[in-house]
Amino acid sequence: MREIRFEQFGEPADVLKICEVEAPVAKAGEVLVRMQASPVNPSDLLNIRGGYSTRPVLPATPGFEGVGIVESSGGGLRGTLFKGKRVIVLNRQTGNWAEKVAVSSQFVIPVSSKLSMEEAATFFVNPATAYLLVKQLLRIQKKQWLLQTAAASSVGKMIIRLGNHYGFPTLNVVRRHEQADQLKQIGAKHVIVFNAEHDNERILIDQIRKTIGSSPLQYVIDPVGGKTASSIVKVLGERARLILYGSLENAPLEFLSRELIRSGASIEGFWLAREMEAMSLPAKIKLISTLTRLIRSGILSTEVGAMFPLDQFAQAVTEAERKGRSGKVLLSFQQDA
Repeated sequence: MREIRFEQFGEPADVLKICEVEAPVAKAGEVLVRMQASPVNPSDLLNIRGGYSTRPVLPATPGFEGVGIVESSGGGLRGTLFKGKRVIVLNRQTGNWAEKVAVSSQFVIPVSSKLSMEEAATFFVNPATAYLLVKQLLRIQKKQWLLQTAAASSVGKMIIRLGNHYGFPTLNVVRRHEQADQLKQIGAKHVIVFNAEHDNERILIDQIRKTIGSSPLQYVIDPVGGKTASSIVKVLGERARLILYGSLENAPLEFLSRELIRSGASIEGFWLAREMEAMSLPAKIKLISTLTRLIRSGILSTEVGAMFPLDQFAQAVTEAERKGRSGKVLLSFQQDA
């Protein structure tokens, strides 16, 4: 069988390669999954570059999420029940960019047949991140402001639709004017264009204050870091919460300690894998049901921009980072793709 592998950290298009390997065998407690598709997520590319929260042992195969069919089981009740079923594969150990993977049955989740392959392949990382941030961690109520950066991302668009669905206003920060137009077309009412590379932070601060008026800025989610997040710290309201879930600028936050002393605000980190490990089985089942409903209704749907077969992985990772790209890039492992 074939799998995508990297033997050193670096630029994805340079260090990835296809290898012919023996198909894995499901050990006790594992299932063997014939993969159908897997998205190219920013976390996958960060992992290949060696900048993810945990570094894999090399050589390694990328791909944290995806969808496939369980072909066999290494034993156990879950493995037996899952045989022949289509499942979401959450794989932080062996990677999903392969024709077949063996993974613990604890990390596969049966997925509704009502979801398309594209919806199933992108079922978890972005939808779960968006939903958990606003509904379970921040618990934002109607009419409470949520500010988010990188709002034109897949997660950002989901946040906008969640806000419209649950009745809380979103203030959305993007880098380019065309992104602002795109967000307004999907229902965003408040968008700020700010490029940290050349814009003065006063542009961002003044526009935030102008938009929310006398309302306190209580909730912020940020996958950017660097100058953008540092500027927002200066306008946080009393006891506000800023949750960091990425580091796209790859730069530290810089602000005076008195900014937090003044507001009493808190800055927290969010890592989806940690949240899921701490979640009970009933809570996970409830989450999957909620995500399925919201995906089918279009609120947490993922726009797919392009799908590439396995042997076009270099084009896939390049397309995933192309500026102005619209939609998620998927890798397909089906022979007829």
